[in-house]
Amino acid sequence: MNLPPETKIPPEFVVGSIEGVACRPLESHRDARGWLMEFYRTDELAGEFHPVMGYVSETMPGVVRGPHEHRFQADYFVFAGPGEFCLYLWDIRAQSPTYGHSSKDIFGETRRATVIVPPGVVHAYKNVGEVPGWVINLPNRLFAGEGRQEPIDEIRHENDLSCAFHLD
Repeated sequence: MNLPPETKIPPEFVVGSIEGVACRPLESHRDARGWLMEFYRTDELAGEFHPVMGYVSETMPGVVRGPHEHRFQADYFVFAGPGEFCLYLWDIRAQSPTYGHSSKDIFGETRRATVIVPPGVVHAYKNVGEVPGWVINLPNRLFAGEGRQEPIDEIRHENDLSCAFHLD
């Protein structure tokens, strides 16, 4: 198994792009029946990010999920609607060229996209829309490992009021 990235919280975050985060717009193909949208193809995704499981979550308007981070897991989020989400990212990977950067962006019904969040990047999203929103995740690691027998690869920050990861 690869070693996880060394992480440390910087004294201050700078707004900017984050190395290894990949965002790809989603194109929908519409006809009289509705629409179709491809969000995953092995020929368009580096092998290290190939999913091993998938799930969908529903988030109510105004609700935040995160911030949290993974030591080994990369998340492959699909923001296709319904709903609108503000995605917040913080790079705490000590060896990253974008260490100390943070970003936020809106994805969902009006701006459909996939977003890869690599290990060591703290992330959170908030439903900023007026309807419940769905997020699909296709991570490259199994939740709690094979047979759900391993420790969960998640460091949660949402209950730490003194943490460095602030949402507006």
